[in-house]
Parts: sequence; C-alpha cells; structure tokens
Amino acid sequence: MWRCPMGLLLLFLLAGQVALGARQGRWRRELAPGLHLRGIRDAEGSYCQKQDLCCHGRVDDCSLPYLGATCYCDLFCNRTVSDCCPDFWDFCLGVAPPFPPVQGCMHGGRIYPVFGTYWDNCNRCTCQEKGQWECDQEPCLVDPDMIAAINQGNYGWQAGNHSAFWGMTLDSGIRYRLGTIRPSSSVMNMNEIYTVLAPGEVLPKAFEASKKWPNMIHDPLDQGNCAGSWAFSTAAVASDRVSIHSMGHMTPVLSPQNLLSCDTHHQQGCQGGRLDGAWWFLRRRGVVSDHCYPFSGHEQAEAGPATPCMMHSRAMGRGKRQATRRCPNSHDDANEIYQVTPAYRLGSDEKEIMKELMENGPVQALMEVYEDFFLYKSGIYSHTLVSMGRPEQYRRHGTHSVKITGWGEEMLPDGRTLKYWQRV
Repeated sequence: MWRCPMGLLLLFLLAGQVALGARQGRWRRELAPGLHLRGIRDAEGSYCQKQDLCCHGRVDDCSLPYLGATCYCDLFCNRTVSDCCPDFWDFCLGVAPPFPPVQGCMHGGRIYPVFGTYWDNCNRCTCQEKGQWECDQEPCLVDPDMIAAINQGNYGWQAGNHSAFWGMTLDSGIRYRLGTIRPSSSVMNMNEIYTVLAPGEVLPKAFEASKKWPNMIHDPLDQGNCAGSWAFSTAAVASDRVSIHSMGHMTPVLSPQNLLSCDTHHQQGCQGGRLDGAWWFLRRRGVVSDHCYPFSGHEQAEAGPATPCMMHSRAMGRGKRQATRRCPNSHDDANEIYQVTPAYRLGSDEKEIMKELMENGPVQALMEVYEDFFLYKSGIYSHTLVSMGRPEQYRRHGTHSVKITGWGEEMLPDGRTLKYWQRV
C-alpha cells in the first residue's frame, strides 16, 4: 500500500486543479465563437485605447468587458475567429478592422437599428443613420435636477420621484393632472360670507376635521390623467359636508364621474371645468354615489369623445329629484340622488376660513400649481424659484382645486413659526 503525508497529497490535488482550470480557461477562449461574425457592434466605442492596452502574443488577462462578453487587446485575438475589441486594429495595429461595423446605435449594452427608438423619461430618442442618437428636448414632469436642487436648498420641504409621473412631459402634467378653470369675474365678485368670531375667542393652533368628525371625512379619489379637479374636489367637499350635516346617518362618497359626464353646460369633463357650475349641478340635479357611478378612468389626454352621461333624474317636487336609471355599476342598486344647498364664498381672512372649517367641515380652495409641485414628497410646500434660470418652457403653472381639511403650525430651526393648511 502506497502512503504519503496528507498535507502533501492535498498540495498535489490543488496543483492539479489549478492547472486544469487554466487549461479550461484557454480552451474556453479558443472554442468560443467569434465576436464579430455579423459585424462589429459599438464600432465607435473606446476599449483598448481607453485603457491604453496593447499586448504581444497571447495574454488572456489583456481583456475588457464587451456587451456581455469579453474582448481582447492582444495579438492572439487577431485570428480567423476573432475576439478582438472593436478598436484593437485601429489603436494597436494602425489598420482598418477586417469586419464591417453594424449599422445602428448603442444604448444600455444593446444595438438599436437605424430609426430605432427608446424613451429617456418623457423624451423619445431616435437612432440616426450616422449611428448617433437624437433625443427630444421636452421638459419632463419628473426632473431629477430639480429634485436635487430642492433637496439641497432650504425650502422647508422635500422633493421626490413619483413613479406615476415618470415619462410625462411638464406640459401634459399641467394639462391633464389639474383641470380647474379660473372663475369668472362675476363669480370672484360674489358677496362673501363673513364668519364672526366671538369676543375673546381663540382658535386652536392645529385642527384636523377627521379627528372632530371620525368616519365622516373621506379619503381623496385619484383623478389620474383626467383634468377634472373641478369635479373631484367638489364631490369630495360635498361628501364630507353631507356626512357631517346628517350627523353620520348618510356617509356617501359622491361620484365625480357623475359630474364629469353629466354636468356639460360650459364644462369640459376631463379637459377642465368650473367650480360654480359644479355646485349649481349638485344643487339642481344632484349626483349619485361613487359606488353607484364609479370613475371610468377615461383620460382626455387621448383623442376621442367624452364619456356619455349614464345617470339621469327627474323632479319629484319641492326641489327633490329621483334617479331614472339604474347604477352604471351593475353590482349596486342604491341610486339615491344627493343634492346640496347653495354654495357660498368665504372671505380671505384666515381666521374666518378656520372657524368655518371647524364649525361646518372641509372647504374648497383654488391654488396655483407650479412645475415644482409635482415633485412634492414631504414637509410644508411653497413654490421655489429653482427653475428661474432655465428656459421658459421649464416654468409652467395651472389652476387646481383642492379640499382643505385642517391647519397647523410648525416651528422652524430659526425660531419662526410657519402656518399651513392641510389639503388633499
């Protein structure tokens, strides 16, 4: 029986494995198919030149990553089955490559054919005949440079990337994510309802309607790319007020789709509308619940006719109305019509707005939305001037309507107190 020290045997085995691995590595390179059988991809790429790499003979370590494979900058690569890097011949040998370049453009490790396209956020890039990309230059709704500028500044709020907005242009965001037409001068000149504070009455520093009226303040509905904030905010405020004034006996989520499709007098559905028209419709015609007539998600960003009205009603006397159609949602039979009392305009004094909110429930407000609003993530929002040095197309604004549910105060690091409205 042949014996040897265990350590020595282990040493021989390891040496054999290393030698076998080296031979397998060499065989793998020799047996691999050529890299340029269909032409040189990324012919303009810098590989050997970028690393200043040219090796004599065969040097398997004289290699670089190349489109998911490995290319070489040694003389051994220049054989019948070539695995040279695209710029080996020009940089190392000073001659033209023996393979034709593949016509197209490189992006993300992939060759795109001439006139092929890919999307960079909201801009489409097209491969040109000379192998160069040509990209649109539209301002995008999600702007990484603006996000960084806001977060590096001392603006009191943080910006972030909302995936729902990725791929949208700033223009489409203003056109299809807002949707309230500014009121006419006659509406703006309506008499204001003044709320009088009692002598010595002090309002709280913070208030939230959902805490005073639990289960009566509804979560906001997503309007998607429908420019219908005029309908969504009106239905939201009316829903909460119906719940509060009925003392919780009725807690409907009123249907914005009922307004979008059926309130058509001087209204434009998902292309914008007026608040005074929405409140008139709620008073005179009424709407059903969102469960009965759910939001269809129809986006007017797409060409096509508006969604037809699928709910009608008739007068029953004393101003009341009754639905004359079944719910568009076939799983709901509750087609009760909800109506409201006449809308009124509050004064601009913040204390009067606060008292109204605290006594009667959420209120509706108009706000001017700027390009940075779509990046809001947390904190107390206020419009920044980070886009002032950019071209005009990067500075856009539009009118939006929201539901205000409360207010509060926040102490800033410099000792100042900043008041804010809570809105959805």
